[in-house]
Amino acid sequence: MHAEALVNSVVVPLLLILLSAVEESVLQSRRQVGGGCKLSTEASQRRCKTPDGLICSGRGDCVCGACICQVTDPGKYYGPRCECHDWVCPTYDGKTCSGHGTCDCGKCICDDNWFGEACQYQEDCNLSSKRSRDLCRNPQGVVCSNAGSCHCGSCMCHNPDGRGLISGRYCECDDSECLDEESGEVCGGHGKCYCGNCYCSSGWHGDKCEFQCDISPWESKRRCTSPDGKICSNRGTCVCGECTCYDVDPSGDWGDIHGDTCECDERSCHRTYDRYSDLFCSGHGQCNCGRCDCQEGWTGKKCEHPLSCPLSVETSVKKCTGSSNLPCFGRGMCVCGQCTCHPPGDSRVHGKNCECDDRQCVDTNGEICGGHGFCSCGRCICSDGWFGKVCQFPRTCAMSDVESKILCETDSGVLCSGKGSCHCGRCICSPQEWYVSGEFCECDDRECDQHDGLVCTGNSLYNDNLIHTDTCILRDAFKSQ
Repeated sequence: MHAEALVNSVVVPLLLILLSAVEESVLQSRRQVGGGCKLSTEASQRRCKTPDGLICSGRGDCVCGACICQVTDPGKYYGPRCECHDWVCPTYDGKTCSGHGTCDCGKCICDDNWFGEACQYQEDCNLSSKRSRDLCRNPQGVVCSNAGSCHCGSCMCHNPDGRGLISGRYCECDDSECLDEESGEVCGGHGKCYCGNCYCSSGWHGDKCEFQCDISPWESKRRCTSPDGKICSNRGTCVCGECTCYDVDPSGDWGDIHGDTCECDERSCHRTYDRYSDLFCSGHGQCNCGRCDCQEGWTGKKCEHPLSCPLSVETSVKKCTGSSNLPCFGRGMCVCGQCTCHPPGDSRVHGKNCECDDRQCVDTNGEICGGHGFCSCGRCICSDGWFGKVCQFPRTCAMSDVESKILCETDSGVLCSGKGSCHCGRCICSPQEWYVSGEFCECDDRECDQHDGLVCTGNSLYNDNLIHTDTCILRDAFKSQ
C-alpha cells in the first residue's frame, strides 16, 4: 500500500475520533459550568458540608459540590470547605503565632529556635531567672496567674487534660467558661473560644453559641443597616438581624447609645466633664436621639448658654477656650464666658480656663512628683538629682549599661518597645508621642475611647492591662455619678 493511501485510511480517522472526544469533553465542561451539574442538590451540599453541619463553614457558596469562599476583610477564607483563615491561629502578645511563625489553616508553623502552640517559647534562653520571672508576672504581680510555669519570660500554662483550656500571655484565660453545659463542647461546637468568650460561627449566636439564626447573613445585615448605610451605625454589633448597641453607661435605663440600628448617641447631649452623670443638656433641656431641645431661656448645642447673657454663644465659648481647642480645656463648664472647673471642690484643677490639672503630677504610687519635686500647673518641677515627667528618674546610676538595657528589654527583646530610651534600667517614653506609656512604653493611649476630642472624656485615666483591651479608669469624682 502506498504511503499516501496509508495516511488516508488510518491516520485521518484517528484524528477525527480524537477531535470528536475533545469537543465532547469541552461541551460537557460547559454544560456543568453553565448550570448542568450532574449532582443532586442534596449530594452537592453533602460534599460541601463540614462536620458541624455548616455548608462551606458558613463562609461561602456551594456550587456543584465545591465551595466558593467569600472574600472578607482583611483576608479571605480558604480550604476545601472554607474552614481556613489566619485569624483562627493562636496569638501571643497580640501577634499571630507570636510573630515567630506562619499560620497554616489554624496551626502555627514555628520558625527555628521557637516552639509552642503559638510559637511563644524560645528554645535557647539568655535571660536571668529573676528577669524571666518578672516578665511572667501578670498585672497583679502573680507569676503566670498561678496557672502555669515560667519559661524564659513566657508562661507555659498547665493543661493536664490536654484540652488547652488555660491560655493567655499570663495564663489568665480560662476557656472552661466557654463549655456548653449540656453538650460539654466548646461554644456548643458552633464557634471558637478566646479567653473565656465565644465567637460564634455564621448562623449561630448566644453566650455559648447555643442559638441558631433562622435568617440568612445577608438579611441579617440588611436589618442592621442604619439609614446612613452603616452596620448598627458603627456603634454596636449585629446578631441575627438585631443590633446590640455599645452601652457606655450600663447604669442607665438603656445606655448612651440606643435605637433599632444604634442611630441615637446621647453622649452628644452630655457636658464634656459629665459623661457618666444623668445631667443631659446641662440640665436645661431634653435629649432627643443625640440632639438637645432646650428649655425656655437657654440655648447652645448643649443648652449651656443663658439667653440673659449679654455675650453671644460664640463669644462666650471663645473667652472660655483660651489656648485650648476646647472650652475650659475640657475640664469645666463654660457659662457666659466664665469657667467653673470640675470636679467641683477639687482644687487640683484650676486656672482661668481650667488649664491647670495637677492630677498629672501624681505618680503610680499616689505621690506628688514621686516625692522628689513639686507640681506647678500640671507639671513637675524636680529637685536636684531627679528628672522625668513625675521626677521618677535619678540622674546618677549605679549599674552598667548592659545591666540597664537588660531591664529595659521587652520579652521580645526590643528596648523600651522601640518607643523610648533606657536610663538606669527604666524606660523613658518618647515625649513626642504623648500617647505612649507603660513600664516598657508598651501602652498606646490612642486605643482609649474618645469623645469631644478627649481621651476618656477627660474624666478618667488610661490603663493598658496588657491582657485584652485598653480601658478608661474613672477618676474618683466620677465613680459615684
